Amino acid sequence: MNTSIAPHAALVQRLADQFGAIWIDEFSIAGWTAQSGDRVVLLAGDPLRFPEGLDVAAILPELMKAFPGRFRVAVVPRANEEAIARRYGSTRWPTLLFFRDGQHITSIGGMKDWDVYLRDVDAALTRSAA
Repeated sequence: MNTSIAPHAALVQRLADQFGAIWIDEFSIAGWTAQSGDRVVLLAGDPLRFPEGLDVAAILPELMKAFPGRFRVAVVPRANEEAIARRYGSTRWPTLLFFRDGQHITSIGGMKDWDVYLRDVDAALTRSAA
């Protein structure tokens, strides 16, 4: 899989390099999300059109610290985001897709205030699979 990114998307790359996120695409997402536990996929979007995608990439490690060990993270190369967004009904950039044991649980779209993120992520992690 091609994981090359534009230099201005270094914050997305940093998630993989420093915080254990893995790169997935529309072909590998099903296998990765089917693994046990909670999983979060970042769809950052085009950083020129949606610069808040880089803000979400920057805040995601802080969310990982706020919910230690509660979820694993994956990032998607820009070229593959549209296919995944369509598959899971995401129409907002950036988006965090939440999965548990292979089931899509919910999505959080856009950039949020910290307290809103904490509330929404907690709700996603405690929500039962449909």
